[in-house]
Amino acid sequence: MQALQCVEDARRQARRRVPKMFYDFVDSGSWTGSTYADNEAAFAALKFRQRIGKNVDRVTSATTILGDEAALPLAVAPTGLAGFVWPDAEILGARAAHRFGVPYSLSIGSVCSLEEVRKHTDGPLWMQVSLLKDTDFLQNLLRRAKDACCEALILTMDYHVAGRRHCDARNGLALPPRRSPRQMLDLLSSPGWCLAMLRTSNRGFGNVIGHAKGVTDLASFAKWHADQFVLDIDWDQVKRLKEAWGGCLIVKGVLDAEDALLAIDAGADALSISNQGGRQLDGAPAAVQVLPSIADVAGGKAELLLDGGVRSGQDIVRACALGASGVLAGRAWLYGVAAGGEDGVYRVLQILREEMRSTMAFCGVRKVSEIGPHVLYSPTPARSKYA
Repeated sequence: MQALQCVEDARRQARRRVPKMFYDFVDSGSWTGSTYADNEAAFAALKFRQRIGKNVDRVTSATTILGDEAALPLAVAPTGLAGFVWPDAEILGARAAHRFGVPYSLSIGSVCSLEEVRKHTDGPLWMQVSLLKDTDFLQNLLRRAKDACCEALILTMDYHVAGRRHCDARNGLALPPRRSPRQMLDLLSSPGWCLAMLRTSNRGFGNVIGHAKGVTDLASFAKWHADQFVLDIDWDQVKRLKEAWGGCLIVKGVLDAEDALLAIDAGADALSISNQGGRQLDGAPAAVQVLPSIADVAGGKAELLLDGGVRSGQDIVRACALGASGVLAGRAWLYGVAAGGEDGVYRVLQILREEMRSTMAFCGVRKVSEIGPHVLYSPTPARSKYA
């Protein structure tokens, strides 16, 4: 895995190892893909203020996220279908994250179940949910998350309308799977993936199949899922979910300062500034573009986690400079697990830490708490209290 020197290396390796339909599911956005591309471009547009003559001995990326110690201001983001991108991806990703020292977030749409993931690791685990019509299933999932000692619940709020993902439609990605000659050829073109899939029994949606009433296989899951989108959403539903959960609540999908305050009023302990990686509303702003305005009104009231476009340790520094306490990284870990399983995820996290530390040193800061607007270049730079 040492051959991987950046996240882009992992992406290229993943592309060679994963069937096209599942690789494209990860590496594409909705509609024209403009927001997907803008997430990365907006980060790249933020330049650093290089400093010299600073003591940069013992630079550390260690910090706290939601009160827990973390080796990096990062949590692995919840990603649906991860176990189809690479077999047992959720288990491999959780083990790597916890070995490295960061939280792992599990999607409600994961292939491996919450119980299966928890069986393989005792590290910090966050559970992602959405508001569902099947309230009995949702309440049961909350109980399961408590039984699994999940430290936080992530409520995704921008998934009630499906994004138009042209790439997935062209590839014929659907539930239940269409076993066309084209798709079978696609799968067989990735023999390593096929062998890994044959070795595992995790080939469904483990958090739902066998837990939701009447859902016993992929076909019944597809019917159940198609009827679960709650469109008459209001913030009282969020308050009730918070009360039922009783623990730390992260509201995901915030792109507007007013919504940030409403989420906090509804009980959010943290906010994920996110456009779903450009997979939902194409034409929405890049997550990092709206971060400063949300930090202005919500900073100090809730922890802010930036999600979208994080491809390097430099991006983590940029996010922290604009007011985030950390980031959620989704595609980066998926590239890693597809490139090399558990070790691939661990290597990606190593890369992000190495890149973050070196960038901090160039900017003259040694601790995450010292990162602020002053590390970003401006014709009229912000003054640092550490100057």
